[in-house]
Amino acid sequence: MSARLHPWPPGPWRILGRGVRRGPAKVLAVASSGGHWVELLRLQRAFEGHDVAYATVSAGCRVDVPTARFHVLPDVTRWEPRAIPGCLRSVVSVLAAERPDVVVSTGALPGLLALTAARALGIRTLWLDSLANAERLSGSGQAARFVADLWLTQWPDLARPSGPQHLGAVL
Repeated sequence: MSARLHPWPPGPWRILGRGVRRGPAKVLAVASSGGHWVELLRLQRAFEGHDVAYATVSAGCRVDVPTARFHVLPDVTRWEPRAIPGCLRSVVSVLAAERPDVVVSTGALPGLLALTAARALGIRTLWLDSLANAERLSGSGQAARFVADLWLTQWPDLARPSGPQHLGAVL
């Protein structure tokens, strides 16, 4: 899959910065499968020069990032609230193993859980709501306002002074 970005200003990616360890930042990129995963992969160019690990809910997605560290999380939706604690435990295990400087997600609930746990651990977080959400933010995207250091939408009509910001779109 080729990564192609709409020209984003360099500013939002400053959150990746350089890690405290002097060198590339450690990034954990998290998304559900399907469109969320595709959009996350389209951000790969923004991750160049950084140490990136991926987490998603489908082991089959490993083929898209064959040389990267890769983690599989339990799939969970808001319709399965009993599965949330298990997914959260897995997210915390991945965070402990990876020790990222920043967690980036394009959604959905597993990504939100990753940002929530990361924020609680003092890790920087970035949420990019899905391009599919053209008329309103996703449920996870709305909740991300509370845990994302950088909270973004891909639609200018959804941007508000209080957030989310619109800085471009992943094509």
